[in-house]
Amino acid sequence: MTGTTTRVEATPPTAEAIEAAWQRVQLARHPQRPRTLDLVPHMFTEFTELHGDRAFGDDAAVVGGPALLEGRPVMVIGHQKGSDTESNILRNFGSPHPEGFRKAQRLMRLAEKLGLPVITFLDTAGAFPGPAAEERGQAEAIASSIKLMTGLQVPIVVIVLGEGGSGGALAIGVGDAVLALENAVYSVISPEGCASILWRSREEARTAAAAMRMTAADQLDLGVVDAVVAEPGEGAHTDHAATARTLRAAILSALRRLTSLEAEELLASRYARLRGIGAYLDTGAGATHPVEPPSLGRRIGRMLRLPGVPRRPRWSEIWPSDGGEDENERGA
Repeated sequence: MTGTTTRVEATPPTAEAIEAAWQRVQLARHPQRPRTLDLVPHMFTEFTELHGDRAFGDDAAVVGGPALLEGRPVMVIGHQKGSDTESNILRNFGSPHPEGFRKAQRLMRLAEKLGLPVITFLDTAGAFPGPAAEERGQAEAIASSIKLMTGLQVPIVVIVLGEGGSGGALAIGVGDAVLALENAVYSVISPEGCASILWRSREEARTAAAAMRMTAADQLDLGVVDAVVAEPGEGAHTDHAATARTLRAAILSALRRLTSLEAEELLASRYARLRGIGAYLDTGAGATHPVEPPSLGRRIGRMLRLPGVPRRPRWSEIWPSDGGEDENERGA
């Protein structure tokens, strides 16, 4: 990554683009799509899963532990969804609680201590938004995980397997190389959530999926991911072993490049990569009428006239002027 800003034109998506984007979303959510633990046996040897965050408990929505890749030790961390109703309930449908992110942080710190490259797999609709998760510090767990990854002095390779959703994905998604499977999606919010906010209807989820440019190909164009990994046949769900072989080769290629860098170079490159992400529309034309920010008095006035809130009576309505003295003097 060079750190340059990508400029894109904000044109409405066509009907074909909307349908294509929605098909990718459906493939990313396919119930038989390979999960982290489905791929690990095909890609690594001597994987040992570690449990618990050493503070609250173990979260089955996040799995991880040391393993060997081509005989070299690495730390594997990933979201884990289920393949049926029972396993999805056990894994909380791949939506982690704070202890899941703190378990991931524990494994990252261990990897840094031992000098192991970190490989993370993203596959979640988002972090769990329930009251219990909020009480245990969901936002802090996500933020501290991102902060930790930005300064981790070992190579980090991130792979978007299926859904890369919101802060739940970002929490373990800061990497030196970010790869995405061909039918994976990556976005700040689900299409349904975006449609509910912008169109006030979940029925516009298809349009939202295209407008957010959340497919792997779009994310590559935007510079969010560095490479798109082809899937076998009609999708990764058709052949887990073939998908694992292709991913394994892509990860090895990325690690060969990253492990040749010194820690200072690695961190500088990671920082430049993160700072280079972003797109904006440059029209080249200024506003026809300058917009002035509302005054403090006007902002307070708007707050006092919110729907359902009685309007505060004016000073002159409380003390009508008789024209004989100044209202301010009478108030004093």
